[in-house]
This record gives sequence, structure tokens and C-alpha cells, in this order.
Amino acid sequence: MTHDKTGQSSLHMLQDQLQNNMRQYAMFIALISIGVIFTVLTNGVFMSPRNLSNLLLQTSFIAILAVGMVLVIVGGHIDLSVGSIVGFTGGFAAVLQVNYGFNTVTVVILTLVLGAVIGVWQGFWIAYRAVPAFIVTLAGMLIFRGALIALTGGQTIAPLAPGFRAIGQGYIPRLFVNVDAIAGFHDLSFLIAVVAIAAYVVLEIRVRARRNSFGFTNLPIPLFIAKIVIVAAMMWFVFSIMVNYRGIPYSIMILMALVLLFVYITNNTTFGRHVYAIGGNREAALLSGINIKLKTFWIFVIMGGLSALSGLVFTARLNAATAGAGNLFELDTIAAVFIGGTSMRGGEGTIVGAIVGALVMASLNNGMGLMNVSSEYQLIVKGLILVLAVWFDTSSRSSNA
Repeated sequence: MTHDKTGQSSLHMLQDQLQNNMRQYAMFIALISIGVIFTVLTNGVFMSPRNLSNLLLQTSFIAILAVGMVLVIVGGHIDLSVGSIVGFTGGFAAVLQVNYGFNTVTVVILTLVLGAVIGVWQGFWIAYRAVPAFIVTLAGMLIFRGALIALTGGQTIAPLAPGFRAIGQGYIPRLFVNVDAIAGFHDLSFLIAVVAIAAYVVLEIRVRARRNSFGFTNLPIPLFIAKIVIVAAMMWFVFSIMVNYRGIPYSIMILMALVLLFVYITNNTTFGRHVYAIGGNREAALLSGINIKLKTFWIFVIMGGLSALSGLVFTARLNAATAGAGNLFELDTIAAVFIGGTSMRGGEGTIVGAIVGALVMASLNNGMGLMNVSSEYQLIVKGLILVLAVWFDTSSRSSNA
């Protein structure tokens, strides 16, 4: 009898865990499903090393935006200007190089500063003048798109310096350049892959131990082990493609550094905890003494800086600045964040989830491109995906309530 009760208790715990974490599982299921479907429809081209390497490069600039957008949406706001800022800052970087001969380091620094200044401008109106973020960033979308057209004269600005192009097109070097015992094997990328996977496993174990120490509910051990094995296997699959192709792109290294930094910020700093508190319950956060205006201001400064970084990566990948650069990036970014499990109501979301969401959106773009799906139908599909992602968020919250 006791054995039956224990079994029923374990089953109920398993059901509760699956229900409470359904959004996290759904994004992995969606990613795997997209990969399988496009592999079949493209006769294996989608899963070729060359295409998957290109897919990761395509993911990088949207994923960089998604890192910042998590903070924005978790804090209870939205940013519609990121695509225009990507285009404007990328155009600014190109003009500095082509028209004025600035070197790559100076261009990168000035462009990041410009992005932060744009964030200061928008953050000021949102935090200290109480203008809704939707209105401020909608205005920003128009302002910076117009500024890009004025800056470039509606023309393509190219070509760019080789050192700058490496940001979006280059790969990290081998450790032993003259050693090629295994054709295509990239030793430094292999070492980074091993360290990254080991770091993930250690982090998961530490987080579980910390939750246990505070008396929080954790996944049952079999599910916990299964989760680690599946995620580690997916990480190794992605890394193995890069290891055996051309190595890890510089843009992916930048993204990995950002993910580590912002995972730490959101989980281990006062600023991160305050952002979640503000989005979860603004009135309670205010009563607890949190400076909501200052935190909101810094959220948009960070978003501006990350938009500029994304602009650098995107422009370097194209080796040109165009008047249409960054168009509709805000759609892909917001969709990536929602697909990744961030709640549209604020107060809940993860950086890693947003990265997976960005990979989902990039996979859709890449797969439909390989199938020669026309742009109008691609927009329809992405719009439907956005609606479904928000619907899934609201319905899962209702069922858990």
C-alpha cells in the first residue's frame, strides 16, 4: 500500500513538473521538429555542415538582440526600435570606415557608444518622463530608420575593412596551425566545446544544490539527469559541426560571452533580481524600495548597446550597410524571446531560453530560404508563429493558475 502511494506521489510530481516547465520543453521540441522537417524537405541540405554553420552565423545578430530584449520584456516593457537601431548603427560604422577612414577598433568603440547614447535617449523618456515604452520605441523605429536613410543617402556603403568583416564572417584560429592530423578538425574550437559543456553541467548541478538548500522544488533525479544529457547532447551536436567545419565564428564567441555575462547578471546580481521584481509586481517592487526609474533607464541603455553590437555583427557579415538593414529584426527578436519562454506579462524569462528561441526563428528563416519560399509567405509564417507563441504563454499560465 505504501509502495503504491509512493508511486502515485512520484507520478503526480512528474506531472506537475512537466506542466510547470511545459514552455521550456516546448521550445526544444519545436527546434528539433523544425530541424527534422526541413531536413526531409530539403533532402538533407538543411543539416549539412556548411548550412548549419551559416545558420549559426545568421542566429548571432538576432540572439544578441534577444539577450537585451529579455530584460526589456521581463521588466514589463517592449522595444520596437531595435531593428532600426541595428541598421542605423551599422550604417554609422560603415560610413566611418568608408568615408572617413577610421580603423576597426575606433569604429567599434564609437558605434557601441552611439548605441548606448540612443539607449540613454529612449530610457530617459520611458523612465523619467513616463512615456510608454511602446510609444517611445515606435518613435525610435521611425527616427532611426529615417536617420539611416539620411546617413547613407539611400545608397549601399561598401566594401568594409578586412578586420571589421572578421567580426561577422571570421572564425577563431587553430592552436596548432601546422598540425592537420585530422582533416577539418579544429583543435581550439574542440577545447572550447568541452569547456562549455562541462561548465553547463557544473552550473546545472550547482543551481540544483542551491535550490535544495532553500527548500525549493526540483526535478526528480531521473528527469534532471535526462535534461542534462539531452541539452549536453544538443550542445555537442552544434559544437561538433563547427569543430569539423571551419571552427567557431567570432560572432558566436561574442554571443557566448554575452550569454555567460547576462545569465550571471540575471541570476546573481541585485540589478537582475530587481528587474524580475519590477516586471513581476511593480507596486510591490516600489514598496520594497527598488528604484524603478533607474533600473528601467539602465535596461534601455543596455538594449541600445546590444543593438549597436548586433548592428556591428550584421554589417560585418554583409560587408556593407544598406538602407534596409535591420528591417523587421524587432519581429524576429520579440518572437524569439516569447518562443524562449519569456512571459509577455513580465517578471519571467531566461537568457538561454531566448537564445533557443532565436535559433528557432533563424532555422525557420534558413529553412524557408532553402526551399525558395517567397518573402511574403515567410512573413505570414513568422507572424503566425508569434501569435502561437503568445497564445501558448497565456494558455499555459491559465492552466497553471
